[in-house]
Amino acid sequence: MISGVRPSPLQSPLLNENAATGIAHGFFTRAGGVSEGLYAGLNVGLGSYDEPERIRENRSRVAGWFGAGPSDLATLYQVHSPDVVTINEVGDGERPTADGHVTATPGVILGVLTADCGPILFADPDARVIGAAHAGWKGAFDGVLENTIAAMETLGARRENITASLGPSISKTNYEVGPEFHARFVERNAGWARFFTPSAKPGHFMFDLPGLTISRLEQAGVRAENLDVCTYADEQRFFSYRRTTHRNEPDYGRQISAIMIRED
Repeated sequence: MISGVRPSPLQSPLLNENAATGIAHGFFTRAGGVSEGLYAGLNVGLGSYDEPERIRENRSRVAGWFGAGPSDLATLYQVHSPDVVTINEVGDGERPTADGHVTATPGVILGVLTADCGPILFADPDARVIGAAHAGWKGAFDGVLENTIAAMETLGARRENITASLGPSISKTNYEVGPEFHARFVERNAGWARFFTPSAKPGHFMFDLPGLTISRLEQAGVRAENLDVCTYADEQRFFSYRRTTHRNEPDYGRQISAIMIRED
């Protein structure tokens, strides 16, 4: 497994357009962490059964990559909801129950944890407002993306100035779903049928979660990109809940995607 002193996150070309305004971001991989075994690498999942001191060290390394301390890293108690909160300061380390958060406060690192679900990072460089959302199928279905954009607007962002990048997540090639899942989507929106392709298993489908995510972001009026990196297929770099499930492993790690407004 990849190891090293310093994490090495992936970068979004679209979000990098904001670098001159002091907005930094990273889609972190397993590289640069201290966890071992099933969690080998940069596991930041507080809900995993990894050794707590290793998780704390990994989170400290993520914050350090931004030139900040672990107390500056804000994460959420994620429940696959459409709920979004505004973070003005990290505070006492309590994690709000939500799946998206936004801020206009420099020095606060917004992070979301994933292991197949979609991490989306948002930025309005003109208003210097940022956001981060965790969107699995349920979050994308119920509106966490649109709610994150709306929450950014309450802080002064304008959606026509917002850029959004979908980081590493499970691809259509590796996301098979059953007939009830397919029916739920097409009953909500018949046009969503285009995100499903029949699989080799009768009555089942391959689901394009990234395609749905990008479509909803663009329909919401923001510029969006997909890094097009599959967590399931790349075990060397990413944790994957579905891969763990298919192997009947007892637990799995989580990677983090994070964004920050640097101090002036």
